[in-house]
Amino acid sequence: MAIMKNYLQHRFNPLHIYCRLLDYGVSRKVASRLSGIYERWVYRITTSGA
Repeated sequence: MAIMKNYLQHRFNPLHIYCRLLDYGVSRKVASRLSGIYERWVYRITTSGA
């Protein structure tokens, strides 16, 4: 179970999201804004209860 938890933490990390957006051709500015929004509204809420 720990392996799955580590995998998911890595995949849903805001920095990982940012890098994947860059890989898909999104500009740095847009990728930064999207990953920032994701971090504030999704990532922090889901990880604060852990």
